[in-house]
Amino acid sequence: EAILVPKDSPIRSVAELKGKKIALNKGSNVHYLLVRALESAGLQYRDIQPVYLPPADARAAFERGSVDAWVIWDPFQAAAEAQLQARTLRDGQGLVSNHQFYLAARPFAERNPSVISTLIGEIRDIGRWVEANPDQATEQVAPLLGLSREITRKAVIRQGYGARPITPEVVRAQQRIADTFAELRLIPRKLVIQDAVWAAPKSIAQYPE
Repeated sequence: EAILVPKDSPIRSVAELKGKKIALNKGSNVHYLLVRALESAGLQYRDIQPVYLPPADARAAFERGSVDAWVIWDPFQAAAEAQLQARTLRDGQGLVSNHQFYLAARPFAERNPSVISTLIGEIRDIGRWVEANPDQATEQVAPLLGLSREITRKAVIRQGYGARPITPEVVRAQQRIADTFAELRLIPRKLVIQDAVWAAPKSIAQYPE
């Protein structure tokens, strides 16, 4: 994920986004990235003009120049970089901790911990295969995305892989996101992330990467 600007944009730093129109998917991981990036540059969220659009509409706005920047994730990011020569102003490295989550109804997880363990193992093994075979993975994924092999491969390589039960560090990271979104009134009240986390049995909680 990254904050992108057009290839010929005069904007060279996050600080220069003050007063600018920025397209993003409301309430998403890139929304949090933008908040943190602005803070790191000494700005507040109210210092910019957010334009809330889904990825396809955001790309169209970015292409026609009706927004000054676009905050987006792969494969849309990789496509914009390759097809539009979009320039990365700031990515999430060292700024945010991104995680993907698999959801289950709590009663099911509590009744079937062995199924959860098997699922984690399968996801881990598939991730290892993709990391070892990016070209083969690309051949499978590209037709599904409708993108070229080159663009897809870039997204495949940048993707994080593996699965394990949620750790205390992840809970703290998600709590910071929830608190930020509550402050911005993107959600109606403060949340306690730990309340939504399944307490995995010790044998699963210590599942190796």
